[in-house]
Amino acid sequence: MEPLFQFLGSYWWLVFPLMGVMGGIGSAWERGARRRHKRRLEVLHAKAELKAAQAAARGKPVALPAPSAAPAPSPAPAARYGATGAQATQLERLFAAQDAVTARWLDYELDVAKLIAFPAMSDGRQPLTAAFLRAKRVADGLRPASAKARLTRDQLTEYRNAVADFEVAFDVAERDARRIKDSSFTVMERKRLDTAKQLLTIAIDQAATPAERQVAYRRVREELDGLISLSDEAIEVLEGKVALELTTGVMPQVPSADPRRAPATPPAPQTSTPTDAATPRDRIPAPRTSQPAPWPVPARSSDTAPGRVTRPKSHP
Repeated sequence: MEPLFQFLGSYWWLVFPLMGVMGGIGSAWERGARRRHKRRLEVLHAKAELKAAQAAARGKPVALPAPSAAPAPSPAPAARYGATGAQATQLERLFAAQDAVTARWLDYELDVAKLIAFPAMSDGRQPLTAAFLRAKRVADGLRPASAKARLTRDQLTEYRNAVADFEVAFDVAERDARRIKDSSFTVMERKRLDTAKQLLTIAIDQAATPAERQVAYRRVREELDGLISLSDEAIEVLEGKVALELTTGVMPQVPSADPRRAPATPPAPQTSTPTDAATPRDRIPAPRTSQPAPWPVPARSSDTAPGRVTRPKSHP
Protein backbone atom coordinates (compact mmCIF):
# COMPACT_ATOMS: atom_id res chain seq x y z
CA MET A 1 0.00 0.00 0.00
CA GLU A 2 2.91 2.31 0.64
CA PRO A 3 3.91 2.55 -3.08
CA LEU A 4 0.29 3.34 -3.96
CA PHE A 5 0.16 6.17 -1.48
CA GLN A 6 3.48 7.50 -2.80
CA PHE A 7 2.12 7.42 -6.35
CA LEU A 8 -1.06 9.20 -5.33
CA GLY A 9 0.91 11.78 -3.41
CA SER A 10 3.15 12.48 -6.39
CA TYR A 11 0.49 12.47 -9.15
CA TRP A 12 -2.54 13.80 -7.31
CA TRP A 13 -3.07 16.42 -10.06
CA LEU A 14 -4.14 13.66 -12.49
CA VAL A 15 -7.54 13.67 -10.76
CA PHE A 16 -8.68 16.81 -12.59
CA PRO A 17 -8.13 15.63 -16.20
CA LEU A 18 -9.59 12.25 -15.29
CA MET A 19 -12.70 13.98 -13.99
CA GLY A 20 -13.04 15.90 -17.27
CA VAL A 21 -12.71 12.70 -19.30
CA MET A 22 -15.27 10.88 -17.17
CA GLY A 23 -17.66 13.82 -17.44
CA GLY A 24 -17.41 13.82 -21.25
CA ILE A 25 -18.07 10.08 -21.38
CA GLY A 26 -21.06 10.46 -19.08
CA SER A 27 -22.58 13.29 -21.15
CA ALA A 28 -22.11 11.31 -24.38
CA TRP A 29 -23.82 8.31 -22.82
CA GLU A 30 -26.70 10.51 -21.66
CA ARG A 31 -27.19 12.00 -25.14
CA GLY A 32 -27.20 8.54 -26.68
CA ALA A 33 -29.74 7.36 -24.12
CA ARG A 34 -31.99 10.32 -24.95
CA ARG A 35 -31.80 9.60 -28.67
CA ARG A 36 -32.63 5.94 -28.11
CA HIS A 37 -35.54 6.91 -25.88
CA LYS A 38 -36.86 9.35 -28.50
CA ARG A 39 -36.66 6.74 -31.25
CA ARG A 40 -38.44 4.22 -29.04
CA LEU A 41 -41.25 6.72 -28.40
CA GLU A 42 -41.58 7.39 -32.14
CA VAL A 43 -41.83 3.68 -32.88
CA LEU A 44 -44.46 3.21 -30.17
CA HIS A 45 -46.41 6.22 -31.45
CA ALA A 46 -46.32 4.92 -35.01
CA LYS A 47 -47.53 1.48 -33.87
CA ALA A 48 -50.37 3.09 -31.93
CA GLU A 49 -51.39 5.13 -34.98
CA LEU A 50 -51.32 2.02 -37.15
CA LYS A 51 -53.53 0.13 -34.73
CA ALA A 52 -55.93 3.08 -34.58
CA ALA A 53 -56.12 3.24 -38.37
CA GLN A 54 -56.75 -0.50 -38.61
CA ALA A 55 -59.47 -0.27 -35.96
CA ALA A 56 -61.11 2.63 -37.77
CA ALA A 57 -60.97 0.74 -41.06
CA ARG A 58 -62.63 -2.35 -39.55
CA GLY A 59 -65.19 -0.26 -37.69
CA LYS A 60 -65.68 -0.23 -33.95
CA PRO A 61 -68.46 -2.40 -32.51
CA VAL A 62 -71.34 -0.40 -31.10
CA ALA A 63 -72.21 -1.31 -27.51
CA LEU A 64 -75.91 -2.20 -27.27
CA PRO A 65 -77.85 -1.17 -24.15
CA ALA A 66 -78.94 -3.83 -21.66
CA PRO A 67 -82.50 -5.16 -22.08
CA SER A 68 -83.47 -4.09 -18.58
CA ALA A 69 -82.17 -0.57 -19.01
CA ALA A 70 -84.71 2.08 -19.74
CA PRO A 71 -84.34 3.84 -23.10
CA ALA A 72 -82.63 7.18 -22.84
CA PRO A 73 -84.86 10.12 -23.56
CA SER A 74 -84.30 11.67 -26.95
CA PRO A 75 -82.86 15.17 -26.80
CA ALA A 76 -84.89 18.15 -27.77
CA PRO A 77 -84.89 19.08 -31.47
CA ALA A 78 -83.12 22.38 -30.82
CA ALA A 79 -80.38 20.70 -28.78
CA ARG A 80 -79.90 17.95 -31.40
CA TYR A 81 -79.62 20.47 -34.23
CA GLY A 82 -77.23 22.60 -32.19
CA ALA A 83 -74.90 19.66 -31.49
CA THR A 84 -74.88 18.64 -35.16
CA GLY A 85 -74.09 22.19 -36.27
CA ALA A 86 -71.21 22.47 -33.78
CA GLN A 87 -69.78 19.16 -34.99
CA ALA A 88 -70.03 20.26 -38.63
CA THR A 89 -68.22 23.50 -37.83
CA GLN A 90 -65.46 21.61 -36.05
CA LEU A 91 -65.12 19.19 -38.94
CA GLU A 92 -64.83 22.07 -41.41
CA ARG A 93 -62.00 23.57 -39.36
CA LEU A 94 -60.23 20.21 -39.24
CA PHE A 95 -60.69 19.81 -43.00
CA ALA A 96 -59.18 23.25 -43.59
CA ALA A 97 -56.20 22.51 -41.35
CA GLN A 98 -55.55 19.17 -43.02
CA ASP A 99 -55.89 20.64 -46.52
CA ALA A 100 -53.47 23.45 -45.63
CA VAL A 101 -50.79 20.99 -44.55
CA THR A 102 -51.42 18.85 -47.64
CA ALA A 103 -51.00 21.94 -49.86
CA ARG A 104 -47.68 22.74 -48.16
CA TRP A 105 -46.53 19.18 -48.76
CA LEU A 106 -47.61 19.25 -52.42
CA ASP A 107 -45.64 22.46 -52.82
CA TYR A 108 -42.52 20.36 -52.22
CA GLU A 109 -43.69 17.34 -54.19
CA LEU A 110 -44.64 19.22 -57.37
CA ASP A 111 -41.88 21.85 -57.42
CA VAL A 112 -38.68 20.27 -58.75
CA ALA A 113 -36.62 23.27 -57.64
CA LYS A 114 -37.71 22.77 -54.02
CA LEU A 115 -37.07 19.05 -54.26
CA ILE A 116 -33.52 19.75 -55.39
CA ALA A 117 -33.01 22.33 -52.62
CA PHE A 118 -34.57 20.15 -49.87
CA PRO A 119 -34.32 16.51 -51.01
CA ALA A 120 -35.12 15.11 -47.56
CA MET A 121 -38.80 16.05 -48.00
CA SER A 122 -39.19 13.36 -50.68
CA ASP A 123 -36.90 10.77 -49.09
CA GLY A 124 -38.93 8.19 -47.18
CA ARG A 125 -35.74 6.80 -45.66
CA GLN A 126 -35.47 9.84 -43.41
CA PRO A 127 -37.06 8.99 -40.03
CA LEU A 128 -38.93 12.29 -39.65
CA THR A 129 -40.19 12.21 -43.24
CA ALA A 130 -41.37 8.63 -42.78
CA ALA A 131 -43.17 9.62 -39.57
CA PHE A 132 -44.88 12.48 -41.40
CA LEU A 133 -46.02 10.16 -44.21
CA ARG A 134 -47.44 7.71 -41.68
CA ALA A 135 -49.29 10.53 -39.90
CA LYS A 136 -50.68 11.69 -43.23
CA ARG A 137 -51.97 8.22 -44.03
CA VAL A 138 -53.64 7.95 -40.64
CA ALA A 139 -55.31 11.38 -40.98
CA ASP A 140 -56.51 10.56 -44.49
CA GLY A 141 -57.94 7.26 -43.30
CA LEU A 142 -59.86 8.86 -40.42
CA ARG A 143 -61.19 11.78 -42.47
CA PRO A 144 -64.99 11.68 -42.87
CA ALA A 145 -66.61 11.88 -46.27
CA SER A 146 -68.06 15.33 -45.60
CA ALA A 147 -68.66 17.83 -42.81
CA LYS A 148 -72.27 16.60 -42.54
CA ALA A 149 -71.17 13.10 -41.54
CA ARG A 150 -72.26 12.10 -38.06
CA LEU A 151 -69.45 10.88 -35.86
CA THR A 152 -69.35 9.70 -32.30
CA ARG A 153 -67.42 11.67 -29.75
CA ASP A 154 -64.59 9.13 -29.77
CA GLN A 155 -64.34 9.19 -33.56
CA LEU A 156 -64.25 12.98 -33.63
CA THR A 157 -61.55 13.06 -30.94
CA GLU A 158 -59.52 10.46 -32.79
CA TYR A 159 -59.70 12.40 -36.05
CA ARG A 160 -58.80 15.67 -34.30
CA ASN A 161 -55.73 14.04 -32.72
CA ALA A 162 -54.72 12.59 -36.08
CA VAL A 163 -54.85 16.01 -37.74
CA ALA A 164 -52.80 17.52 -34.90
CA ASP A 165 -50.19 14.76 -35.26
CA PHE A 166 -50.18 15.38 -39.02
CA GLU A 167 -49.43 19.08 -38.56
CA VAL A 168 -46.72 18.51 -35.96
CA ALA A 169 -45.05 15.77 -38.01
CA PHE A 170 -44.92 17.96 -41.10
CA ASP A 171 -43.48 20.93 -39.20
CA VAL A 172 -40.76 18.76 -37.67
CA ALA A 173 -39.92 17.11 -41.00
CA GLU A 174 -39.81 20.48 -42.79
CA ARG A 175 -37.47 22.03 -40.22
CA ASP A 176 -35.19 19.03 -40.35
CA ALA A 177 -35.13 19.04 -44.17
CA ARG A 178 -34.24 22.73 -44.24
CA ARG A 179 -31.51 22.08 -41.67
CA ILE A 180 -29.74 19.20 -43.38
CA LYS A 181 -30.49 20.21 -47.02
CA ASP A 182 -28.17 18.06 -49.17
CA SER A 183 -25.67 17.10 -46.46
CA SER A 184 -26.58 13.42 -46.82
CA PHE A 185 -25.16 13.33 -50.38
CA THR A 186 -21.55 12.86 -51.40
CA VAL A 187 -19.41 15.54 -53.03
CA MET A 188 -20.04 14.20 -56.54
CA GLU A 189 -23.77 13.95 -55.90
CA ARG A 190 -23.85 17.57 -54.69
CA LYS A 191 -22.14 18.65 -57.89
CA ARG A 192 -24.82 16.83 -59.86
CA LEU A 193 -27.52 18.61 -57.84
CA ASP A 194 -25.89 22.00 -58.50
CA THR A 195 -25.76 21.21 -62.22
CA ALA A 196 -29.42 20.21 -62.15
CA LYS A 197 -30.29 23.55 -60.49
CA GLN A 198 -28.55 25.52 -63.23
CA LEU A 199 -30.11 23.46 -66.01
CA LEU A 200 -33.55 23.77 -64.43
CA THR A 201 -33.25 27.57 -64.58
CA ILE A 202 -32.66 27.31 -68.34
CA ALA A 203 -35.43 24.74 -68.82
CA ILE A 204 -38.12 27.01 -67.37
CA ASP A 205 -36.72 30.26 -68.76
CA GLN A 206 -39.18 31.73 -71.27
CA ALA A 207 -36.42 33.80 -72.82
CA ALA A 208 -34.66 30.64 -74.02
CA THR A 209 -35.55 28.91 -77.26
CA PRO A 210 -37.69 25.75 -77.21
CA ALA A 211 -34.72 23.67 -78.33
CA GLU A 212 -32.55 24.97 -75.46
CA ARG A 213 -35.30 24.27 -72.95
CA GLN A 214 -35.83 20.74 -74.21
CA VAL A 215 -32.11 19.96 -74.01
CA ALA A 216 -31.89 21.44 -70.49
CA TYR A 217 -34.95 19.43 -69.41
CA ARG A 218 -33.39 16.17 -70.59
CA ARG A 219 -30.14 17.02 -68.82
CA VAL A 220 -32.06 17.74 -65.58
CA ARG A 221 -33.70 14.30 -65.75
CA GLU A 222 -30.32 12.68 -66.33
CA GLU A 223 -28.65 14.49 -63.42
CA LEU A 224 -31.46 13.66 -60.98
CA ASP A 225 -31.64 10.01 -62.02
CA GLY A 226 -30.63 7.93 -59.01
CA LEU A 227 -30.51 10.91 -56.64
CA ILE A 228 -34.09 12.16 -56.28
CA SER A 229 -37.25 10.28 -57.23
CA LEU A 230 -39.66 12.59 -59.05
CA SER A 231 -43.35 11.78 -58.94
CA ASP A 232 -45.44 11.60 -62.10
CA GLU A 233 -47.30 14.76 -61.10
CA ALA A 234 -44.03 16.68 -60.63
CA ILE A 235 -42.83 15.54 -64.07
CA GLU A 236 -46.10 16.70 -65.65
CA VAL A 237 -45.83 20.13 -64.00
CA LEU A 238 -42.21 20.50 -65.11
CA GLU A 239 -43.00 19.43 -68.68
CA GLY A 240 -45.82 22.00 -68.76
CA LYS A 241 -43.37 24.75 -67.76
CA VAL A 242 -40.82 23.61 -70.33
CA ALA A 243 -43.41 23.46 -73.12
CA LEU A 244 -44.50 27.11 -72.70
CA GLU A 245 -44.19 29.08 -75.96
CA LEU A 246 -42.19 32.26 -76.17
CA THR A 247 -44.29 35.38 -75.64
CA THR A 248 -43.85 37.49 -78.76
CA GLY A 249 -45.88 40.25 -80.33
CA VAL A 250 -48.58 39.27 -82.82
CA MET A 251 -47.88 40.52 -86.30
CA PRO A 252 -50.88 41.90 -88.17
CA GLN A 253 -52.08 39.67 -90.98
CA VAL A 254 -51.98 41.35 -94.38
CA PRO A 255 -54.54 39.93 -96.82
CA SER A 256 -52.90 38.54 -99.91
CA ALA A 257 -53.81 40.28 -103.13
CA ASP A 258 -55.68 38.15 -105.64
CA PRO A 259 -54.40 38.95 -109.17
CA ARG A 260 -57.58 37.56 -110.70
CA ARG A 261 -59.82 40.00 -108.84
CA ALA A 262 -60.06 43.55 -110.22
CA PRO A 263 -60.03 46.45 -107.78
CA ALA A 264 -63.41 47.75 -106.73
CA THR A 265 -62.56 51.38 -107.62
CA PRO A 266 -59.92 51.93 -110.30
CA PRO A 267 -57.40 54.64 -109.53
CA ALA A 268 -58.02 58.03 -111.11
CA PRO A 269 -55.70 58.71 -114.06
CA GLN A 270 -53.06 61.33 -113.47
CA THR A 271 -53.13 64.29 -115.85
CA SER A 272 -50.26 66.59 -116.49
CA THR A 273 -49.73 69.59 -118.73
CA PRO A 274 -46.79 69.12 -121.05
CA THR A 275 -44.22 71.87 -120.87
CA ASP A 276 -40.94 72.48 -122.60
CA ALA A 277 -38.92 71.75 -119.47
CA ALA A 278 -39.70 70.62 -115.95
CA THR A 279 -38.70 72.48 -112.85
CA PRO A 280 -35.90 70.95 -110.74
CA ARG A 281 -38.27 70.25 -107.87
CA ASP A 282 -40.57 67.92 -109.87
CA ARG A 283 -40.57 64.33 -108.75
CA ILE A 284 -41.91 61.22 -110.43
CA PRO A 285 -44.77 59.62 -108.38
CA ALA A 286 -44.23 56.01 -107.34
CA PRO A 287 -46.08 53.55 -109.57
CA ARG A 288 -49.13 51.95 -107.97
CA THR A 289 -49.21 48.84 -110.13
CA SER A 290 -46.69 46.50 -111.58
CA GLN A 291 -47.15 48.07 -115.06
CA PRO A 292 -44.25 50.08 -116.46
CA ALA A 293 -44.27 53.73 -115.50
CA PRO A 294 -45.76 56.08 -118.16
CA TRP A 295 -44.12 59.17 -119.57
CA PRO A 296 -42.34 61.27 -118.38
CA VAL A 297 -39.20 59.20 -117.62
CA PRO A 298 -35.87 60.33 -116.20
CA ALA A 299 -33.38 61.51 -118.79
CA ARG A 300 -30.30 59.36 -119.36
CA SER A 301 -28.14 62.04 -120.91
CA SER A 302 -25.07 63.12 -119.04
CA ASP A 303 -25.81 66.83 -119.38
CA THR A 304 -28.93 66.64 -117.22
CA ALA A 305 -28.70 66.98 -113.47
CA PRO A 306 -29.70 63.94 -111.43
CA GLY A 307 -33.37 63.91 -110.52
CA ARG A 308 -34.36 66.27 -113.34
CA VAL A 309 -37.18 65.19 -115.65
CA THR A 310 -37.28 65.95 -119.36
CA ARG A 311 -40.15 65.50 -121.76
CA PRO A 312 -39.82 65.15 -125.54
CA LYS A 313 -40.58 68.17 -127.54
CA SER A 314 -43.32 68.05 -130.12
CA HIS A 315 -42.06 68.19 -133.71
CA PRO A 316 -43.90 70.35 -136.24
